[in-house]
Amino acid sequence: MKKTQRSEMTRNAPLPVRRGVAPSRVHLPAGTWPTLLDFMLERFKHIPADILRKRLERGDIVDQDGVVQTLASPYRPLRWLWYYREVPQEESVPFDLPVLFRDDHLVVADKPHFLASTPGGRYLRETALIRLRSQLDLPLLSPLHRLDRDTAGILLFCVDPQYRGAYQSLFQDREVQKEYEAVAPLRGDLNLPKVYRSRLEPRTGHFTMHEAPGTANSETQIELIGKISHREGLGHYRLRPHTGRKHQLRVHLSALGIPICNDGFYPDLLAYADTDDYSRPLQLLARAIEFRDPYSGGLRRFESMRRLAFVDDPGPL
Repeated sequence: MKKTQRSEMTRNAPLPVRRGVAPSRVHLPAGTWPTLLDFMLERFKHIPADILRKRLERGDIVDQDGVVQTLASPYRPLRWLWYYREVPQEESVPFDLPVLFRDDHLVVADKPHFLASTPGGRYLRETALIRLRSQLDLPLLSPLHRLDRDTAGILLFCVDPQYRGAYQSLFQDREVQKEYEAVAPLRGDLNLPKVYRSRLEPRTGHFTMHEAPGTANSETQIELIGKISHREGLGHYRLRPHTGRKHQLRVHLSALGIPICNDGFYPDLLAYADTDDYSRPLQLLARAIEFRDPYSGGLRRFESMRRLAFVDDPGPL
């Protein structure tokens, strides 16, 4: 579903945005289930049956007309159900999300490490989007781009869907300049600055990316800002991506033999951990973003107030 369609869907939903969380919906296909509960038990097998029953008992699910569904509701095919997605036992991310700029069109936030940009998987309320919707009372707020959960820095949001298209076009036409910083190993035989290009594709059956043969679809300008005096063998890098592929900066630096410090994905995927180690953030920061505003016509530049830990902190790795 296109982003404009999702925005329109949210605007016309029979349920309001609740504490920053927009309602979700599911289509009821043709079928002969006696009751709505029978369908839900088959459709949502990953959710315990008692949880589904309780949600119907509480009146948490409505149809496309806003009518509350119950345990006794018959199954009515070719319609829509609306509900609020829930994530049980979601861990709180103990870092702030300051707003650096806000007007009638834009909200600019300085995202911390470990906070997801948007809901997905096991993250819902502990995401930048949901926090800001609730904090700023902007139920239609939507992201203009995303940062990995592991990456900190500048993140842009659109206040209302009617303005989104103009800003989205800037990203699609590569008229937005992004600047990142990273801490990674030094390589004496690596000539910098340089532009690195490669073809990035999803790894089969996994969420990570890999370099594949073929025409390059990703490009990053890489330069060394300087050596980190108290971190022997480490350098402070500036990265300017000209494309926006998933995990692009992480893959590119890993491919060059200088993987970003504390990267649990590249070059090797580490074992999944149930909890985050907040003392070891990925050393990647979205330092700045710059573009010409389609409404004011003025040049906009926003810079993160955050600093990479390895640049400032002389403590042990």
